[in-house]
Amino acid sequence: MSETVSGTSRRIAGPFNRVEGDLEIQIDVTGDRVSKAWVVSPLYRGFEQILQGKDPMDALVYVPRICGICSVAQSVAAASAIADLAGVTPTQNGQLATNLILANENLTDHLTHFYLFFMPDFARATYASEPWYPAAAERFKSQTGTATRDALPARAEFLHLMGLLAGKWPHSLALQPGGTSKGIDSSDKARLLGIIFGFRRFLETTLFGDSLETIATLDSAQALFSWNEQQAQKQTQSDFRHFLLIADQLALSELGRSHDRFMSYGVYPTEAHPLFASGLVDAGRNHRSALNQKVITEDISHSWMTDQPQPSHPFNGITHPGSGVADPNGKHAGYSWCKSPRHDGKAVEVGALARQLVNGHPLIADLVAQSGGNVRNRVIARLLELALVVIEMEKWARALEPKAPFCNQIKLPDEGQGMGLMEAARGSLGHWLTVKRGRISNYQIIAPTTWNFSPRDQEHQPGALELALEGAPLRADEVAANSRDPVAVQHILRSFDPCMVCTVH
Repeated sequence: MSETVSGTSRRIAGPFNRVEGDLEIQIDVTGDRVSKAWVVSPLYRGFEQILQGKDPMDALVYVPRICGICSVAQSVAAASAIADLAGVTPTQNGQLATNLILANENLTDHLTHFYLFFMPDFARATYASEPWYPAAAERFKSQTGTATRDALPARAEFLHLMGLLAGKWPHSLALQPGGTSKGIDSSDKARLLGIIFGFRRFLETTLFGDSLETIATLDSAQALFSWNEQQAQKQTQSDFRHFLLIADQLALSELGRSHDRFMSYGVYPTEAHPLFASGLVDAGRNHRSALNQKVITEDISHSWMTDQPQPSHPFNGITHPGSGVADPNGKHAGYSWCKSPRHDGKAVEVGALARQLVNGHPLIADLVAQSGGNVRNRVIARLLELALVVIEMEKWARALEPKAPFCNQIKLPDEGQGMGLMEAARGSLGHWLTVKRGRISNYQIIAPTTWNFSPRDQEHQPGALELALEGAPLRADEVAANSRDPVAVQHILRSFDPCMVCTVH
């Protein structure tokens, strides 16, 4: 649909392929730029209501079914919330195994996003006149590009780790509040190390063309650019360098900047400290602060939800679906099934870029200092995380003790609350659980894409994607054709790696 008013045309973009779930975006186009955007999550699912009245342990069966590509993340968040309710901590083996299982899924998601979701957009016909297009089309064209042939077997081999530690994927029941229910023996441990080494080899030979340690220790934008030039002199080909070339040619560092406020819950706990820390960074003010989950709220002023008059903390949140249509009398401004989560009343961005910025990785800190959150920087952070986490996975696998316990037993109270905060591939995921008389009385979930793709709030503050889309350019052929899906819009939304089924859980 396209409607023109006073030189501005409103268009509905979507539904989008290569996105998990349903997504529509309403955009106002003025001249050759997007002037405003509204992100619409058109599907309602209702898992928070399904869980009402269930035994708390039933959440471990239900919540993985929220999504087929990040089900482990949902399981880890639920297990953490139940562990918080019960006051139990996992065994050391259980925590190491949980870290490995979660990392396996998160890194698989990063790999899938880069090769199958993000890079194929550069093989679109609209770029056919670009000098880099023939190589990009040969390598990254959806389904037929040579990258698919290389990446899918590597992905499949890497996921064998999930079978060893979690039994199956998706929807494993191995993740428990006290650890994991599936132990391993010494031969399994050797196989785990072999699987991780095989994935390292793919990353080093195909994705990066260099050692993971080299990528992990790049400490500035200049170091990244110098590395790229050195690799070019060596005539070393890699998919990372291919991306950097396209990012430079299309100025992706100038595309998709949002609020520049970033949040991470922290993830991969160990005995000493989590691998990636929790916190918030307001890059615009150069301000860093600790995470305060007490000031997290959900606003439904622009959501198709009812019965929650003011923004509420998730422990007090209400999920009652409304009609799913706009109020003809204008009393309700809803346009999405997504709520609007805010931290201390402010929209934030979550994801690998936020995670690495909060954790203080010098490369990401320098990139954000120069150009903020943008399409290029989000992808670089995601690929950097592949290198960082695989190195740690090798350490976690070596630290497993096959004869030691993998799970602590728990006893649940009849009354209480529990909270599970962690990081999925796409960013901060939280579960808030309230139990009365031994049954779930309230269960609230805020998924990463709920943060990033939220609608406006009662202060009319746009969510991260809505702001990032403002100013997105249209190519000349897209303006002439009155295009509904400009490639810049696609690059921006895919740079967040959305998971819409989690968004509308």
